[in-house]
Amino acid sequence: MDASLTMKNQKEIAVIVAHPDDETLWCGGTMLLNPTCNWFVACLSRKNDPDRSPKFKKVLKILNAKGIMGNLDDGAEQKPLDKKAVEKVILNLLPKYDFDLIITHSPFGEYTRHLRHEEIGRAVIALWKDNKITANELWVFAFEDGNKKYYPQAIASANIHQTLPQNIWKEKYRIITEVYGFIKTGFEAQTTPKSEAFWKFKNPKDVQNWLDHEEIPD
Repeated sequence: MDASLTMKNQKEIAVIVAHPDDETLWCGGTMLLNPTCNWFVACLSRKNDPDRSPKFKKVLKILNAKGIMGNLDDGAEQKPLDKKAVEKVILNLLPKYDFDLIITHSPFGEYTRHLRHEEIGRAVIALWKDNKITANELWVFAFEDGNKKYYPQAIASANIHQTLPQNIWKEKYRIITEVYGFIKTGFEAQTTPKSEAFWKFKNPKDVQNWLDHEEIPD
C-alpha cells in the first residue's frame, strides 16, 4: 500500500466528478497537498444551479484548479442514464484527452447509494479502456459506508490511503461548510473525510481484473 498522496510524476491531472463538492469531499485534501499540479475538474452536473455553480468556481480558485461544469440530469428520481450519453458529456467537457493521472468516482460509489457517482465511474473506466481518454494512471475514490451504517470512510486496504494533516483537513472542512455553505450537522459536513483513499490502476486490464472480482450494483 502506497500511503503517500504527494504527487511525483503526475502533473496534468483530471478530476471527473458528478457534483460540485465531490471534488472536495473525496480528493480535496489531495489537491490541497499538491498545489503545483495542473488540476482540471470536470463536474458533470449543476451548471445552471444558481447556488452551487458560483460556489464551485470559488472552490476552484482555492484549490488552484481550472474546471468546467455540465448539465447532466441530476433529478431526485435518479433515473439511470444511457452509458454512451454519459461518456459523451465527459468527452465534451474535457479540454484534452491525455493526462498523467485521471481521478474519478468508483463504479461502486462512495456511499449507499448515488447512481450518478456509479455511472460516471463506469463511464470514465470505459473511456479509458476504449483509449478515448488516456492517462498513465487511473485512480478511483475508495470509500464505503457499511451499507449506510456510518458516514463514508476511506478504505484502509486501498492502494493509496493517507490521513490528512490537520491543517489540510480543516481547510477542506472550511470549503464544505463556509464556501459551499453546507450546515455542520448535515451529511456533507459530517462526512468530510479526514483520510483519503484511492484504488490505483496502471492500465485498463488491471481495472478489469479488479471489476471481475467485485460486484457492480444494478
